[in-house]
Amino acid sequence: LHAVVRAGGAYLPLDTTLPTDRLTHMIQTAAPVLMVTDTLSATSLPEVPGIPALSLDGPEVGTRLAGESAAVVTDADRSAVLLPRHPAYVIFTSGSTGRPKGVMVEHEAIVNRLQWMQGAYRLASDDRVLQKTPAGFDVSVWEFFWPLAEATPLVIARPEGHKDPDYLAALIREQRVTVVHFVPSMLAAFLADTEITTCPTLRLVVCSGEAL
Repeated sequence: LHAVVRAGGAYLPLDTTLPTDRLTHMIQTAAPVLMVTDTLSATSLPEVPGIPALSLDGPEVGTRLAGESAAVVTDADRSAVLLPRHPAYVIFTSGSTGRPKGVMVEHEAIVNRLQWMQGAYRLASDDRVLQKTPAGFDVSVWEFFWPLAEATPLVIARPEGHKDPDYLAALIREQRVTVVHFVPSMLAAFLADTEITTCPTLRLVVCSGEAL
């Protein structure tokens, strides 16, 4: 995701547990130029004519990257100048009122959110942010990019780990997580299952998505 945004592109997150027809609809609607995946995940994705796939764990990828520069990407490296109004990602609604609809979010929207969060809550180098929200939900955007923008360590939960309070509590303790997000219903489940004093490093719990 970081590479796509840095390059000036936009990403479309796909949850491989979704039904094939829904994934096909999302891909055909958003019309990506490339599917970036891995060998295992590729088996769960529909093949859409005209859209090539790149498996990041393929041997040719490592060989190609070995010869690339590690310098910061600039407009000189991009195919076009990156502007704040350019799309950064496309995310689809749940489809609860019909077919899922794609929503395009611009680069300046991400920057605006991250600048506000940093001004309000200020991440430091000794913080650790837990990234547990699936990439198909908008909370994942700041979970991914806020710590990266502030050179703060990012702790990534295992797939489906966001549903397991015991696992999350253990991860918070083991990795000394200081910042975490919960929807209020999951926060209630977490607190019912966890003695919060066993997670002494937590300093900030962000809640959104439901009435608190």
